Amino acid sequence: MDQLHQFIDFLQIGRFSFRDAIDILLVALVIYRILLLIRGTLGFHMAVGLIFLIAAYYTTRSTHLQTTHWLLTNFFSYGVFALIVLYQAEIRRGLARIGRNPLLMSFAEAKNLGARYEEVLLAAATLSSKRVGALIIIEREISLRDYVESGIILDAELTYDLLINIFAPNTPLHDGATIVKGNRIAAAVCFLPLTLDPLLSKELGTRHRAAIGITEDTDAVAVVVSEETGQISAVVGGDIQRRLDLKKLRTFLDDAFGPPRRAGDRPRGLKRLYALLKKRNSR
Repeated sequence: MDQLHQFIDFLQIGRFSFRDAIDILLVALVIYRILLLIRGTLGFHMAVGLIFLIAAYYTTRSTHLQTTHWLLTNFFSYGVFALIVLYQAEIRRGLARIGRNPLLMSFAEAKNLGARYEEVLLAAATLSSKRVGALIIIEREISLRDYVESGIILDAELTYDLLINIFAPNTPLHDGATIVKGNRIAAAVCFLPLTLDPLLSKELGTRHRAAIGITEDTDAVAVVVSEETGQISAVVGGDIQRRLDLKKLRTFLDDAFGPPRRAGDRPRGLKRLYALLKKRNSR
């Protein structure tokens, strides 16, 4: 009864202040961001299971099911450690997103960097036309050093010809991901984490799942060419866009690496890209 009276007193309008409103809004924002973080992942289904266990805990306490209540009590005694183990990927991803602060980016970094990756555009278009599988990961703010060290270090200039040779079939560097850092190809044959999203289409193979997995854990951008269909896909933030042509891929990279696009803006340099692609394919 005392708790009920305290709750009623808390709801009294006279005691509700502007500080309380801010407190409620902050809690609602945290809950909303957590739901966005686990939406469409295995973590969402685990959250449903945890809610069920919590409901069972209070049910067994009110119905005096002593043995079941004792088991649940001991389970929740280690609940914090269980949550860290179960949600380690989501926690890591959430902390990484908190650590990103666009306000700290310099003006030079805010310039359009999409043009830097014209070589990636040309290579993706060529590999797509030949139905050669490829997975190119482009680093942004979060370092991909751990994944670079899992592959073969190249530290070579980013060029169309080198990308084509890396993904040439029946070569040692064909499988795995190639990581691009700035205007350099950092490494090839890199191992990436696969996404655990159970709702993904079964049409997506290992390359696409690795592309989604790395972009879920970091802010990297992934470009994927399907070996079966030749279709180009691009991934950022765990969201995949499929069936892209050269124009759409250019727009995707401009949006990912450039300043916010204003209404009416059009991607530049497409005629030059098509001319370069035609020239290089005619060699």
